[in-house]
Amino acid sequence: MTPGDWHGIHVYYAGNRRPMLTGCVRPLIEHLRGDGLLAGYFFINYWVEGPHLRLRLRPSTPDATAEVLRRAEAAIEQFLRERPALYEPSASAFSDMYDKMFGFEFTDDERRQYVDEHGVMRMERNNTYKYVPYEPEYGKYGGEAGVAVAEWHFEYSSDLVIEATRTLNLHLRRATLGLAVQLMMVMTTVFLDDEDSITTFLEDYAEYWRRTYDGVVPMDGTGAHDKAYEMMGDRVTRRFLDLRAICAGGRARELPGLLGGWYEHCVELRDRVAALAERGELHLRDWSGASAPVTDVPDALRRVLWAYLHMTNNRLSVTLADESYLGHVLTRALRDRHLVEAAG
Repeated sequence: MTPGDWHGIHVYYAGNRRPMLTGCVRPLIEHLRGDGLLAGYFFINYWVEGPHLRLRLRPSTPDATAEVLRRAEAAIEQFLRERPALYEPSASAFSDMYDKMFGFEFTDDERRQYVDEHGVMRMERNNTYKYVPYEPEYGKYGGEAGVAVAEWHFEYSSDLVIEATRTLNLHLRRATLGLAVQLMMVMTTVFLDDEDSITTFLEDYAEYWRRTYDGVVPMDGTGAHDKAYEMMGDRVTRRFLDLRAICAGGRARELPGLLGGWYEHCVELRDRVAALAERGELHLRDWSGASAPVTDVPDALRRVLWAYLHMTNNRLSVTLADESYLGHVLTRALRDRHLVEAAG
């Protein structure tokens, strides 16, 4: 059975998106799945034209499209009517930040479609939605075959975040960061070979977010990150080492809560990416913008891991500053592993 096309719905909502995930997206997806109408879905958070949630839906068949979109519209309209966001965002108040974000993510030609005659970003009206064509990022995820794997992964990641939002205290920042850091621990352990390669990767990851977006969004320096890490004692290092040992032994049942299923999913995700690379089907874009097959499996895994980590954190509403912080803390944790191991 051939699925229908992907459809993108942008829901402009300048408020905490967690109620939308649990009160709108979750029941919508459950009902569509239960009636056999859905082949895939996922969501991300984004900022262009105002803070919004991008919901992507793929009907199970072309004939199911009209019903899927009808139900989606009804669910979104009901949520916006019952739980409207009260805060009204202003593009002019954050024009400097938006200018810099555009510079990082868009060409000049791409930017022009989103700004007015004064160069200020146009804002969609709060508590509204619209259809926007879904444009897969083939260069980032590995061409058509790589994007198919990524979409499969994004659905699992979206399910996980919605379930965590429903069952955990993610309204607390420390709870969100605590979950994010453990998901990062597991995924990096599965994708990379050893502690040294993970340490180098996480150091680069943290430094990228700090260096690139410093001055764009509020960003603490490494000194503040080190102070926060030292206040935790050896807890992060011990947790990372424990998770690595469990994952290395394939003992998913010993992982608490959502982490066991996440570990098993990450193993399958890694194996799917590796298989594409081995077959020469993973076409990734390099820093020059050119795409080419990547057949070296460790290199392929490192390159897609970056985007996978970031998009899961995005779904958790982890900020770019927090991404730098989490990467730095995990780097320190692995660098201190020998001290912790020696202490017993």
